[in-house]
Amino acid sequence: MAIKKTALGAVGLAATLLFTACSGGGGAEGKPSADTNGEGKTITVWVMEGDYTDETLGEINKRFTEETKAKVDLQVQTWDGINTKISTSLATDTPPDVLDIGNTQVASYAANGGLLDLTESKDDLAQGQTWLDGLVDPATIDGKLYAVPGFAGARAVIYNKKMWKDAGVTEVPTTYEELTAALDKVKEANKSTPDFSAFYLPGQYWFAGLQFVWDAGGEIATQEGDAWKSGFSSEAALKGLEDFKAFQNAYSSPASQTLNVLDPDHNQIFADGKTSAILNSNSQGILRLNPELKEEDLGTFPMPGKSGKSQPVMLGGSNWAIPAKSQNAGLALQWVKIAASPEVQSDFVYGVDGWIPNSKEGVEKADSTLSDVKRGFFTAALNSKATPPNPNWTTIESNKELETMFQAIASGSKDVKGAAEAFDAAADKTLNEQ
Repeated sequence: MAIKKTALGAVGLAATLLFTACSGGGGAEGKPSADTNGEGKTITVWVMEGDYTDETLGEINKRFTEETKAKVDLQVQTWDGINTKISTSLATDTPPDVLDIGNTQVASYAANGGLLDLTESKDDLAQGQTWLDGLVDPATIDGKLYAVPGFAGARAVIYNKKMWKDAGVTEVPTTYEELTAALDKVKEANKSTPDFSAFYLPGQYWFAGLQFVWDAGGEIATQEGDAWKSGFSSEAALKGLEDFKAFQNAYSSPASQTLNVLDPDHNQIFADGKTSAILNSNSQGILRLNPELKEEDLGTFPMPGKSGKSQPVMLGGSNWAIPAKSQNAGLALQWVKIAASPEVQSDFVYGVDGWIPNSKEGVEKADSTLSDVKRGFFTAALNSKATPPNPNWTTIESNKELETMFQAIASGSKDVKGAAEAFDAAADKTLNEQ
């Protein structure tokens, strides 16, 4: 999902798209091949406000025109009502040729043939790169690729270096045991501070909760044939939920058990010195709220898991998709190939815009140029997962059913198994609705 307005969560309802798949400028069986002969033609690209800088988009368009002689009509879209606008455009005979969409929204737009099947072009589009799982997995439905990774954002632990040093913690934790030992010291050193959280992790923070579930080997949902089954009541997922509850109850304030990250803002909690650590996708909110804190006062690292590895993170980000009814599918494919290219990803998506690039190779290439604060986010992105590529998944997110389950578990208003089973029963119905 795009990480601007959607706050790292898809907010649109699943679209009901009533049209048939077709393409323009295609190869065999309607599958497009990249077209480098576009003289006299213009493609239309929709990009979401705030996703890419003018410099990056200008570079993509420049390279595209040099290679194809075609022009680009770039249209920046606002977030308000975008899901309806995209769904409506896909149902017409003249949709835009390229769409910038949230990574977890691909399935809803691909339903009933809304997006072009890019499977046969995957290797050409990947250009030797290994795309991040959290971007490509939700773009892959029934084994077919419907969108190309554009950029990512990932969550990592952000901690106050001075607060940890004052508590006697001088080494960055690399294991779960080292993390809890560090937090025990911080908790003890600040026991006289009212409502202090060694690690502020509000109960409704389902993105964080999922990391515990995935680390324990659980899955959100799995597909068998045409049927979907929600997985929170599996043995592995239940262990992860128990781990989440234990960690949350031990290190976050009792008042946080029923709260989300926005009210109160967990960045504000950190900026006010009421916690020594949070899990977030960047440190800018903290620094903006407390100008006395400087970037060098903060540290980051991927959240260690009981598995012995870092916890898998759910990536926020955007993918590039081509509507099935694009009249210029071959040219659109060439534009997307340039946008996803290693050069553009390294020099512009990362180098100018500051996003995590779309591939593991891109992340590794960026490592030597990263500040200590940024490195934790990029490293965390190397171990990523995604929400199910199910067209009805956004309904579950918009109904806040996940927040309800994790809040009940953290607060103890329901036992872990009961909360998980209740969620799965409702989710099974939603996931399998036609």
